[in-house]
Amino acid sequence: MKISINVPTYKRAGMVDTFGLLPSANYWVHKFEEKEYRKAHPKMQILVLPDKIRGNIAKVRNHIMLAELAKGLDAMLMVDDDMSHVGYWEARERKRFAGEKEIQAFIERGTRLAKDWGVFLWGINVNPDPQCYREYTPFSTLSYVSASFSCFLKGNELIYDERFSLKEDYDMTLQQLNVHRHILRFNKFFYEKKGAEQQGGCATYRNVEKELGQIKMLQKKWGDKFVKIDRNERSHSSTQEKTFDINPVITVPIAGV
Repeated sequence: MKISINVPTYKRAGMVDTFGLLPSANYWVHKFEEKEYRKAHPKMQILVLPDKIRGNIAKVRNHIMLAELAKGLDAMLMVDDDMSHVGYWEARERKRFAGEKEIQAFIERGTRLAKDWGVFLWGINVNPDPQCYREYTPFSTLSYVSASFSCFLKGNELIYDERFSLKEDYDMTLQQLNVHRHILRFNKFFYEKKGAEQQGGCATYRNVEKELGQIKMLQKKWGDKFVKIDRNERSHSSTQEKTFDINPVITVPIAGV
């Protein structure tokens, strides 16, 4: 199968962790940073994004997805630039893929199954915690697929809603379920990344107020019955105020798991 692996990266020329994991992937950088990235990573396969779409990850993702699928590929995978490894659970033991070749083989197997199932988006578990590994439900058809590891198959006609500079992947999950009625997530497999622990990327404009505003936009678009804010208390201390989880809870009235 013809599958490309693509990594958008922004203001992280000196700290692209994914390059150590997937050295042969396409690394997409904005024009204003091209020289810096080429100097830091002479062997990196760099593709250039127009500067006019900087500051909105949904626009960046659309540019990459449309450019790659237009090549006639079977699929294109997009992953974040701060990924340390891809792992999986086996006999209650936490394991990692040994290197790029193993990850590529897994991506091809996942894409073949997604094609057989007739889905246009597949991904893996968003959390390595063993409590999130549903041992008796190896596949999910309704669960959120993070843009941090998202594979789109040939024939996908849906694009990211560019009003969402955050939470764009929650909206994409709902779009796919609304149109195609199912997606595919492998619960056994997961990724690990730094996320908000480092500078650059979406961290340049992410804050609590922005996160909440984006969740409210999701609720306005899809309805608060399907997009909920998790306001559970984060501490057993009675002196702390209740907070909200920056990741919404999505539910859909479709049969599946």
